[in-house]
Amino acid sequence: MKPILRVLFMIAEADPFIKIGGLGEVAGSLPAALHRLGQVQLPGDGQVSGSELEAPVEVDVRLAIPLHGAVQRKNYPLRSLANFRIPYGRGFTRVEALTYEGDGFPIYFISGPLIPVDAPVYSLDSAEDGLKYTFFSLAVLELVKILNWKPDVVHANDWHTAPAVYSLGINRQPGTFFFETSTLLGLHNLPYLGDKAGPGLAAFKLPPDTTTSLPAWARNMPLPLGLLAADHIVAVSPTYAREILTQEFGCGLQGYLKSRAASISGILNGLDVDKWNPQTDPALVRNFGLTSLDERLANKLALQEEAGLEVNGDIPLLTMIGRMDQQKGIDIALEALRQQANRSWQAIILGTGNHSLEESACQLEAELPDRVRTVIRYDSALSRRLYSGADAILIPSRYEPCGLVQMIAMRYGCVPIARATGGLKDTIRDFSASAESTGFLFAWDTPTALGATIRRALQLFADQEEWRAIQLRGMTEDFSWERSAREYLVLYQRLVSNRMKITTAG
Repeated sequence: MKPILRVLFMIAEADPFIKIGGLGEVAGSLPAALHRLGQVQLPGDGQVSGSELEAPVEVDVRLAIPLHGAVQRKNYPLRSLANFRIPYGRGFTRVEALTYEGDGFPIYFISGPLIPVDAPVYSLDSAEDGLKYTFFSLAVLELVKILNWKPDVVHANDWHTAPAVYSLGINRQPGTFFFETSTLLGLHNLPYLGDKAGPGLAAFKLPPDTTTSLPAWARNMPLPLGLLAADHIVAVSPTYAREILTQEFGCGLQGYLKSRAASISGILNGLDVDKWNPQTDPALVRNFGLTSLDERLANKLALQEEAGLEVNGDIPLLTMIGRMDQQKGIDIALEALRQQANRSWQAIILGTGNHSLEESACQLEAELPDRVRTVIRYDSALSRRLYSGADAILIPSRYEPCGLVQMIAMRYGCVPIARATGGLKDTIRDFSASAESTGFLFAWDTPTALGATIRRALQLFADQEEWRAIQLRGMTEDFSWERSAREYLVLYQRLVSNRMKITTAG
C-alpha cells in the first residue's frame, strides 16, 4: 500500500471557477496534475535525476480558494461543508465552508462577512484585501482542523495566503494539530508584498515580526512575514529564484533572501497542453501541428486581412499580447518598432492596462498606419488567432517570474523575441547561443537591445528553412504541468522528511 502525502494548496483564484491572471492558471492546473500524477520517484540524494527510483506515493491534494462574488457558482454545484467561527478583533467572525469535487479531489470555498460578494477579487486598496485574505487564510487552517484532515504540506501562494504560513510559523508548537506540517510559500511576483495589510493581520492577532531578520519596514507585511516563517520558498522559475537575491529584483528583501538561499528553489510553471493545442483549438482559422505546419500560413493571411494589413505571407508579422504596464515593457517594444520603420514588417498589438501606454500604442499605429494595428481590449479569441498566425511575438518584460505567453507562443509556432529574465530565460534557447534554438533573447531592457534582436529575427526570417526549424523545436518543448508537478512532489517529500527529523528530535 502506497503512503499518502496530504497537500493543502491555498491560493486567491483558480480557473475555471474564477480567473484574473496567472495565479488562476496555476491553481487551475497544478493541483489536478498533482492528483493525476499519483506517484513520485525519489532518488536517494533528494535531487531529481530521472532514472533512480524510490517508492511511489499517493497524493491527497485539496485546493482552497475564497468564495468571491464572481465565482461561477451556476456552473459548479457547491454543497455546504461546515459552519464555524474564528477569533476576530475582540470576538469572533462567522465562516461558511462549501465544497466541490473537481477532477477527483476536493475544492474548498471559504465564505463569510469579510469576503463581500460585491468586492473584486483584488481591490486597489491592499488594506481592504489584507482583512479579506487574512480571514481566508486562517479560516482554511481552522477548516482542516474541524475535518480532522492533517496536511503534511501547506502550500500557500503569494501574499494573499502568506498569513497562513506566518500563523503556523508562530503557533506550530509540540502537541498542536499542525506541529508535523511543513510549509511552502510559492512566490509568483515578489513586488506585491501586501504593503497596507498590517491592520488585517492585527485584527486576527498576527503580530509584527520582532526579530531583526527582516528590514524594519517589512515586519508587518504578509509576504515578508510568510517568507520569514516558511520552511521553504519556491519561485516560479529557476532564474527568478536567483534574481530575487539581487538588488535589481529583490524589492529590498534581497539581504534576507540571501540568508535563506539554501531553502529557496525555482520550479517552472506549466501549461495546460490540452487547452492550448493548435491541432484542436476552435478559435483558429486553420488547425495545424508538427506534421502540418504549412497549414499555419492560412492563419497568418486571415489575420492580415482581418487587420486591414497587406496580405502577404513573405512580410514578417509580429505581435505583442498582454497587459499594458511597465513590467511588460510595452514602452520598450513601441520605441524598438519605431526604430525599424525602414524595414519590412507588420505588427498587431493586443492588450489593455495603463492608459498612457494604451495611448502610446495607438500613436504608433497613427505613425505607421500601413504596418501597425493596435487593439485596446481583452480578447481571448483574437489572442489565439495571433498566436497561431503571427511569425514572432515580442516579450520585452523588465522582469518575468515565469510567464506563459512564451510557452503558448512556441506551442503555436510563434517564435518568441524576449528579454533574458526569469522564466523567459529558462524556457527560450537563444538563436545566437544554441544550434537548438527556440527563439531570440536580449539582455538589457532598452529599445536598442530589443531593436537589434528584432533585426536578427527579421534577417533569419528570410531563411524559411531555418525559421521553420526554430518553430518546430519550440512546438516540441515539454511545458506540461505533469513535469512541474513531479518536481513539486519531490520537494514536498523532502520537506516532509526534514520536518520529521525536527519533530522527532524535539
